[in-house]
Amino acid sequence: MNDIVTPQPAPTKAANEDAGMLGILQVARVLQTRLEAALESVGLSAPKYHALEALVRADDSVPLSVLADRQQCVRSNITQLVDRLEADGLVKRVDDPADRRCVRAVITELGAERFAAGTEAIRKVQSDLTAGISAADRANFLRVLSEFQGR
Repeated sequence: MNDIVTPQPAPTKAANEDAGMLGILQVARVLQTRLEAALESVGLSAPKYHALEALVRADDSVPLSVLADRQQCVRSNITQLVDRLEADGLVKRVDDPADRRCVRAVITELGAERFAAGTEAIRKVQSDLTAGISAADRANFLRVLSEFQGR
């Protein structure tokens, strides 16, 4: 039997760019899946983690309207999220002493502990994903990512 190999044309620049973009999307899906699993392992979702992060950074109680702005969502969504966080014992609502119409959220001790556990779980995912990648390659990758974010 005579096997004839038909030469394949070299990939075009457009094909290489398409493969690169599709690769980035695949990596994003893998990263999202791993991060969601890591946060789930400590009883958090990404929205809960980000809300707790905003409260930790504020180092004080935060009006729900401000929390909604920081999370870039509408107030009704943040109200539902705070409801879930409060049911989990991670935040509590407090009155605003200066404005009786305003409701504020404050992180609880359990919320701070859960946030710290979530942060550690995220660091573990990052460490696992970057193991074996040189510092120079990581720096180049971050530089390229920052270029994407700036557009």
